[in-house]
Amino acid sequence: MAIKTILACLSADTDADAVMSAAGVLARRHDAHVIGIHVLEALRIYPGIAMHITDSVHVSFQKAQIKQADELKEVFDKHTHAEDFVSEWRLVRSQADLAATRIVESGRCADVILMASAGEDADGGHVRLTEAVIREAGRPVVVVPAGFDADALGRSVLIGWNGTHEAARAAHDSLTILQDGDMAHILRVNDNNTPSDDDTISNDLAAAFARHGIETTLTTKVWESPGVAAALNREAFEKGADMIAVGAFGHSRAYDLVIGAATRELLRTAKLPVLFSR
Repeated sequence: MAIKTILACLSADTDADAVMSAAGVLARRHDAHVIGIHVLEALRIYPGIAMHITDSVHVSFQKAQIKQADELKEVFDKHTHAEDFVSEWRLVRSQADLAATRIVESGRCADVILMASAGEDADGGHVRLTEAVIREAGRPVVVVPAGFDADALGRSVLIGWNGTHEAARAAHDSLTILQDGDMAHILRVNDNNTPSDDDTISNDLAAAFARHGIETTLTTKVWESPGVAAALNREAFEKGADMIAVGAFGHSRAYDLVIGAATRELLRTAKLPVLFSR
């Protein structure tokens, strides 16, 4: 099943070009429909804080929100006006809901969601927004690093594999982006106590990809400092991959302690687009 609906989340003018560049690459290749979404957030008053918000503050905040939305619409139009694929601009308001809730609502009807990378200097709000969408949307989320302007995305994918539910979702979600003749580099990162059965499952996954016409490599690396995120970044560079695909977070606290940490590290440090599945 190919990608036919792309939801591109535009939240700030500093990263909108990167997100739309990635959306354009995928849309041209898959002849997909691109929805650009921006959420107008309400001015939040936190309970327990005794302060009066004047009407002028509300008006100023609303004007700033509209100005930002107009600027993001200009970026969206710049990247779509001369393209053959269909595109639409979606401006939604968030009152009592969080911005992530409105993105998730639209994202659940998309084949893939694109968001900007948190980056090493991102504020906590952007990090929480990205994590919330990854956790709740039920769809693969491709996080795009700042400055992305490559002409290829999803032709050579490094897949982080550990046999879990989340890793399986990521592997098979990547098949919606990969096409016949593309490359999938399956990387298993483990410790020295990995059961031999896991190697058999990894081989089965590689064989399953090959049946889709995907050229597949399989590599096993021992877990070492500084950890999984660094290993994935390094292997992606060495393989010449243009995207990383991994399972994100988990259902148990113990799992989330390890994989959640790797997810957050990739959100901060990945130099390539990363597909997160949960």
